[in-house]
Amino acid sequence: MIQEQLNNLKEAQKKGLAVLIDPDKMDQKSLQKRIKLCNVNQVDFIFIGGSLVAGNSMDDAISEIKQLTSIPVIIFPGSVYQISKKADALLFLSLVSGRNPEYLIGNQVIAAPYIKKLGIEALSTAYMLIDAGAMTTASYISGSAPIPANKPSIALATAQASELLGFRNVYLDAGSGAQDCIGQEMINKVAREIKLPLIVGGGITNPEKIKMAWEAGADVVVVGNAIELRPSLIQEFSEIKFSL
Repeated sequence: MIQEQLNNLKEAQKKGLAVLIDPDKMDQKSLQKRIKLCNVNQVDFIFIGGSLVAGNSMDDAISEIKQLTSIPVIIFPGSVYQISKKADALLFLSLVSGRNPEYLIGNQVIAAPYIKKLGIEALSTAYMLIDAGAMTTASYISGSAPIPANKPSIALATAQASELLGFRNVYLDAGSGAQDCIGQEMINKVAREIKLPLIVGGGITNPEKIKMAWEAGADVVVVGNAIELRPSLIQEFSEIKFSL
């Protein structure tokens, strides 16, 4: 069970590294190289998703990845069409930072029967978009305003509400295309006050930023765009993880 792995990381105060793969941006050769780097550097999770990928392309990408690694593959869905029984789990997200009902509960109602039918492990996750200085794909698609970067108290209250509502994970995301990562104060404030696994992503572009996120209290850090530009960062990030 993937949720159990996340819980164990939290309880053991260990750090997790997730690599986000967007099949829209990778050919087969590039994907194979990326997975090899993940294997060699003991990446904990592979997240897969994107704004456009859907249907058979999702199935095909997951099949390719599963042939190359035993690392858990988790769907990070950009739409209700990004569901595949070939994945190990799916982030069942509710955009709790926004007020668009379609992303709070509407799309989840559409997807839930299909997820249940396929028997995919659904990771109930409170998803919070945090402003990072630029309009991101997630903000644009969802039509929702992110939580201001200088308002950690709002992020904390939202995370606490999510915990009381029964979510099992909290995901703070600056979003794809973020100019900066989520600040130390916000991560720390949320991490200290909730008992749920805390996932942090967006704008993690160098070793200093990922170290800050882990030290501030993130249990799992997600990296995507940065390693598309510089795959060697996987090794650098992994070395930092094992040094903490």
